[in-house]
Amino acid sequence: MNKVDLIRSAMERVELKRADAVALVDGIFEDITNSCIGGEPVKIPGFGQFKVRDRAARIARNPATGEPVKVPAKRVFKFLPAKALKEAVMSKRRVKSTAKKKTKPAARKAAAKGRKKTARRR
Repeated sequence: MNKVDLIRSAMERVELKRADAVALVDGIFEDITNSCIGGEPVKIPGFGQFKVRDRAARIARNPATGEPVKVPAKRVFKFLPAKALKEAVMSKRRVKSTAKKKTKPAARKAAAKGRKKTARRR
């Protein structure tokens, strides 16, 4: 879903004109942005919270060379999902993943065999 889809949804749910729906969605995003810039978290019960956290400067290691690297302090944007949102997402995932496990192995083998044959012909 993207911004255009959100606008269409707002138009259908509340029966708004397109210009009003655009203003509504833009206003919500602007309010969230301004609150986070000001350091105030935005808490939406049942959905989650948006907030900005300060990360301290630290010394990290370059994995390739092992040399120490200075990582500067910075502010990062965080979204923390609510428990209800997490549970809703996880319950949907579990239902889909069990159905996939039964059909995927055979499909993977068939696809792998097909790829090998086409690679040999070239």
